[in-house]
Amino acid sequence: MKTLLKKLTETASPSGYETVIREMIKAEISTLSNEIKVDPLGNLIVTMGKKNAKGLRIMVAAHMDEIGVIVSHVEKTGLVRFSNLGTILPQYLPGSRVVFLNGTRGVINQDKPDDLHKIVGQDKHFIDVGATSDKGCPVKVGDVGVFDRGFMELGKRVSAKALDDRVSCAVMIETMKKIKNSPHELAFVFSTQEEVQSKGATTAAYEIEPDLAIALDVTPSLDILGIKMQVDLGGGPAIKVRDVGMLSDPRVVRWMEDTAKKNKIPYQLEVLEVGTTDARVMQISKAGMPAGAISIPCRYVHSPSEVVDMNDVQATVDLLTVLLNNPVSLQ
Repeated sequence: MKTLLKKLTETASPSGYETVIREMIKAEISTLSNEIKVDPLGNLIVTMGKKNAKGLRIMVAAHMDEIGVIVSHVEKTGLVRFSNLGTILPQYLPGSRVVFLNGTRGVINQDKPDDLHKIVGQDKHFIDVGATSDKGCPVKVGDVGVFDRGFMELGKRVSAKALDDRVSCAVMIETMKKIKNSPHELAFVFSTQEEVQSKGATTAAYEIEPDLAIALDVTPSLDILGIKMQVDLGGGPAIKVRDVGMLSDPRVVRWMEDTAKKNKIPYQLEVLEVGTTDARVMQISKAGMPAGAISIPCRYVHSPSEVVDMNDVQATVDLLTVLLNNPVSLQ
């Protein structure tokens, strides 16, 4: 999947501007289903199969947007001030490069700090695009961009921007190729605007009305920091128990755990104290539904150089495939 991951992560499509990544994904999956559509909020929804007497309507969501920047002000010196699309962590900003959707590139740095040893807020940073005046600046208020960082192989691991959540998009694409005689009606949703309050998954779940919902996303791997509540890189996909936005249905957690054990797929359990996923909004859509999430361990989340282990990625494909190819037993 490295070739696919490189294509997906090197595409610039921040929240609200998913057209380019959506068209790339659409081309990848065009032969897998005759039911492919784009809804009014830009979600790419792919329906596969019909549910039989033992089947369910299952929605699987992976968000295709990425965090980004949006120009808020251009100073007379030509330096660009910016706001965020999604959560941007200030410690990753100085020295980072960005590319705007109009092709303009720039480098981020910060105002002179009062204390060189302290992290300053996002509002104290600017983007230098090489302009010497506001009138000569190639970007204007409202222009958007993303981190400018290429895909890099690190042995069995890879680094790139936007692995959150393009790696889950790749997992979903590979899983779709492996669906054989599933008893379920499967709605695969490449969702929009997850980084800005899961807007795409909210409307998609409302329309689809699934019997069961699964979100695919990354989760911070904090093993290198020695934090007790952790998910280890290389330890297998993490079955979500809780995050700050939701409690997974215990029946869904048991079903995922039992399936992983039965098929000898490595897995971990996730209790996350920061962040949430599309599962939060799917779980409470309309009258509500059983929901859970499978998370891919990722180091340096929301940085220009996120890192995942390809063994975890493949194990996530394996787990999701066997979950969807067989009847669901929620007890």
